[in-house]
Amino acid sequence: MSVTQQQVLDSLARIKSPRGVALTNANVLSPISASDGKVFFSINVDAAEARTWEPIRAEAEAAVRSLAGVTTVMVALTAERKPGSAPPPPPTPSRGTPGVQPVHAHKPPQGGQSPMARQSEIPGVAAVIAVASGKGGVGKSTTALNLALGLRDLGLKVGLLDADIYGPSVPRLTGLRDKPELDGERKMIPLRRFGLAIMSIGFLVEEETAMIWRGPMVMSAVTQMLRDVAWGKLDVLVVDMPPGTGDAQLTLAQNVPLKGAVIVSTPQDLSLIDARRGLAMFRKVNVPVLGIVENMSYFQCPHCGTKSDIFGHGGARHEAEKLGVPFLGEIPLHMAIRATSDAGNPVVDSEPDGPHAAIYRAIAGQVRDQLKGVIAAA
Repeated sequence: MSVTQQQVLDSLARIKSPRGVALTNANVLSPISASDGKVFFSINVDAAEARTWEPIRAEAEAAVRSLAGVTTVMVALTAERKPGSAPPPPPTPSRGTPGVQPVHAHKPPQGGQSPMARQSEIPGVAAVIAVASGKGGVGKSTTALNLALGLRDLGLKVGLLDADIYGPSVPRLTGLRDKPELDGERKMIPLRRFGLAIMSIGFLVEEETAMIWRGPMVMSAVTQMLRDVAWGKLDVLVVDMPPGTGDAQLTLAQNVPLKGAVIVSTPQDLSLIDARRGLAMFRKVNVPVLGIVENMSYFQCPHCGTKSDIFGHGGARHEAEKLGVPFLGEIPLHMAIRATSDAGNPVVDSEPDGPHAAIYRAIAGQVRDQLKGVIAAA
């Protein structure tokens, strides 16, 4: 029997807020997602009170976890600063505390501490890299998954984190529908397929669920997906980022010392303008840009092999040369890549000897070569 929203609310009503009122009457709860044994909600408080609320968050999580039918719980503590108030002191990191203070500009907060001072390595993970795009619809997630598989084929231990919390697509791309279980330390165990350790917010919510996130909730969810997952020993963790240059990107850069970012673009000018913004953002937070990938570089007819430049051609290569970053390669717009992705069998794994898998592996080889020193040191 699956748990209902009302059962969750009833359990939360027995918990008192720091002001002594029932949690359900404290006007801090987000809408509760409860489906198929998976429960997700956030507690939204003022940043100045975040430390006071953390024990309440932990109590709420324990209460919901004890309900019959609950298999997975994610309770995020999100904190916002009220207009005109002074920024709170940085929180003391602790496992299981997913709240992250929002940073609205790339300037050190009062007191002179840089937002990057909160960075810390993920235990066991040698290198974390982001796959990003300035806009949606450029095939970023497909590229991220096949890049991860290409790195796997080069002999590396690889994980894939789907941080695109607005529209997680890794569950469909991998064909995974299972729920992550918890280990003895109450960390989520990533699912495994294709030899990859895989985690996505899509494993915790239904595919049809509308992902409506406020800024602090984005930051909290990304932090929890990084810190509350038992990644084990990995050479590379590939992070599939949401499109754009917003809270998720900043949270990732502030949480872990990224070893690099791969920018995915299509050849046309509009996509390149947005890719340029993404590249500039990573440079601004001192993340090395490993290179640019031109996806949908040309259309290749599956019958006759004729190439057509539907979106133009060579724009990303020219942009890479102009900006002084590596150009990693061209990926065609081809039926095989689309069909295998939709079927949950990515082309690098389902057609390992094909021309498209070779392209992804060549891109992965360039990424690996830039990370060799980091991986060897780890």
